[in-house]
Amino acid sequence: MTAIERVGVVGTGTMGGGLVQVCALAGADVRVVASGRAGAERAERRLAQSLDRQWAKGRITEAERNAAVARVSFGTDLKSLADRQFVLESITESLPAKQDVFRVLDEVVEDPAAVLASNTSSIPIASLGSVTRDPGRVVGAHFFNPVPVMPLVEIIGSLCTSAAASDRAEEFVTRTLGKQVIRVGDRPGFMVNALLVPFLFSAVRMLDAGVADAEDVDRGMTLGCGHPMGPLALLDLIGLDVIVAVGEAMYAESRDPACAPPTLLLRMVECGLTGRKSGRGFHTYP
Repeated sequence: MTAIERVGVVGTGTMGGGLVQVCALAGADVRVVASGRAGAERAERRLAQSLDRQWAKGRITEAERNAAVARVSFGTDLKSLADRQFVLESITESLPAKQDVFRVLDEVVEDPAAVLASNTSSIPIASLGSVTRDPGRVVGAHFFNPVPVMPLVEIIGSLCTSAAASDRAEEFVTRTLGKQVIRVGDRPGFMVNALLVPFLFSAVRMLDAGVADAEDVDRGMTLGCGHPMGPLALLDLIGLDVIVAVGEAMYAESRDPACAPPTLLLRMVECGLTGRKSGRGFHTYP
């Protein structure tokens, strides 16, 4: 199996930025495609700042920091990914938007053995592969936030995904990036979110019903069940708008009421209360 040295990342949000960082530190040549020039410039600044923090904390050396920065290039044209061996899509959790990306990747990525991977947390991999000429090379590679810290990646193959593509994705994620992999089926929420999302939504419904306040809901799960973070604090960390999109995608396919975003969550997102990134969600952040 040919080692993957050239990686593409589509998307420059929190997850995309984390993917860029771990790939660059692992020694890959990384080409990043943003939605616009301003986004590319922001992503470049955030990468430098994140690596600077790692250096300041002694987690990487100055030489490693400089080498990682030098391995990354930024642009706005998906055609620049033509020579990539592994492409990670990490844009907004929207099926039409992701399908648009995969249509173009299918046309421009030249190597037939290249893996086209999505970091989606809920959208069926079969739906992404369906817009390509070769769905066999389309896989799910679901990383967790924050990418540099969390050790797990779900590798998801659709009914059309080739064994070679899944194997190559696992090889890259484990050998190059040093992550641990679980292989799961192409079902709503895959495995982790299929378990997690109903639990998080149940906590929101419990809060809305007045069973306990937000602080006590979270304390109950941290002190009573040993969770490192309470469910409402975790929602704030993920981003309430993000989890709503995930839940809606899962519900659209499964029609499981447990996956439908609670009304309180929808109202909070409408008011801009999206969690840590907005300064306020179920808790307040200075």
